[in-house]
Amino acid sequence: MAGSALLEVENLDVVLHTRSGRAKAIDRMSFSVSAGETLAFVGESGCGKSLTALSVLGLLPQPQVQMAGGAIRLLGRDLARLSERELQDVRGRDVAMIFQDPMSSLNPVRTVGAQLVEMLQAHERIGNAAAWQRAQRLLEQVSIPNAQARLHEYPHRLSGGMCQRVMIAMAIACQPRLLIADEPTTALDVTIQAQILALLAQIQRESGMGLVIITHDLGVVAEVADRVLVMYAGRKVEEAPVQLLFDAPQHPYTRGLLAATPSPLRPRGSRLADIPGMVADLSALPTGCAFADRCPRAFDRCLNERPSLVQVGAGQQAACFAVDAAEEIEWSPA
Repeated sequence: MAGSALLEVENLDVVLHTRSGRAKAIDRMSFSVSAGETLAFVGESGCGKSLTALSVLGLLPQPQVQMAGGAIRLLGRDLARLSERELQDVRGRDVAMIFQDPMSSLNPVRTVGAQLVEMLQAHERIGNAAAWQRAQRLLEQVSIPNAQARLHEYPHRLSGGMCQRVMIAMAIACQPRLLIADEPTTALDVTIQAQILALLAQIQRESGMGLVIITHDLGVVAEVADRVLVMYAGRKVEEAPVQLLFDAPQHPYTRGLLAATPSPLRPRGSRLADIPGMVADLSALPTGCAFADRCPRAFDRCLNERPSLVQVGAGQQAACFAVDAAEEIEWSPA
């Protein structure tokens, strides 16, 4: 059951500085995450999901990418106003992140145990022997067999699933109130995916932390999320409780994503739908809706005016001029 708000993001703007000029990568993004709640971000690559997460942790690759406006409050404290030293204290202790590629996120020349111990000692006053004991318990907590021996392994000697478990152990080492998992099951086989998701759910139940999962896999969303936020071209285009989103999606883009997702309920031999075209170029966004050139329901207003988010149901918002007609959309097979 979700509790009080841990994270509140209001009107977040993030800009990219490129050779062709300034582009808005995140446009007036607002959302919140409560204690014990799981919020899933979905959308194609390039929609701004990971940049939103990096903004929360103050890890944008500056000066090329910069926060240009808005507020990011964690436990009531505006992270956007903190110094780098203050942010270093917050990261790992209050908010932690599991990055997309565990093999590139772990230091290849240091053992797993050394990296866990470094994480613990950076945030807690703990002796070396006690830190190594904690590190072993963390590996045991994330179900790594023979944890004592694994402490002395280098990342390249572990499988992808094992490395992902090590990343989870590092993320939960200091018992953060909020955990952000960026594509936590990418490149893992189905069995390992299920184990990782079950592990995250178990840790959340035991600690009551808030959880943000960034994914393109709607199967993952259906399994773990309480609420879903759909992003397109740096904007939130729909947000809803997970069951409502699957039962009654309101934005054509959401409907397209669902139609392109494999499902055991799909008739045998039927083909998945295809959303034509590519995600809009952030440096050359159209005047109107960024999805208009890919949308089968677009009309003149969509081409000339940008839709705002409107309330369309209990806890459900969508940014579309044609929400009432969304159910009429039939996406064509690929």
